[in-house]
Amino acid sequence: MADGLDRLWTPHRMTYISGEDRPEGGYEQPSGCPFCLAPGRPHEESLVVARGEHVFVVLNLYPYNPGHLLVCPYRHVADYTDLDEPETVELAAFTQTAMRVVRKVSNAHGFNLGMNQGGVAGAGIAAHLHQHVVPRWGGDANFMPVIGRTKVLPQLLSDTRDLFVRAWPS
Repeated sequence: MADGLDRLWTPHRMTYISGEDRPEGGYEQPSGCPFCLAPGRPHEESLVVARGEHVFVVLNLYPYNPGHLLVCPYRHVADYTDLDEPETVELAAFTQTAMRVVRKVSNAHGFNLGMNQGGVAGAGIAAHLHQHVVPRWGGDANFMPVIGRTKVLPQLLSDTRDLFVRAWPS
């Protein structure tokens, strides 16, 4: 290598960056929305961790950090103000449970919680509301994302999912 740098290849990210896995009609309709489709897929494919009456929790397919979860309503709504009261209450409760489970499984020191409302606000899938639960640890942002524009994830998503499923309260 001419520059003397080591390379850490993360080819799975190109699918996201290029939009290669984006359905032809986009995410606007439930038929092309991964959050609408995930609960109906086998657990080996869906990455769903927990299911409630109004919301479910799924691992982010393109996580910012290991254990990055999304809390999603089953209903295909885009805006937080479109949730009804039972959906809002369960979304909040599942977010709290997600934090407890991540702390138990991976000893997270803190969290970033948030919803990006609309494409201009950074929502990759703006048509279906989802709450991010991103675990953080002291020193977790090293040179890789800053210099190498690469995130190192030390565990397979399926292994992370299995740990969370076992730890999620029944």
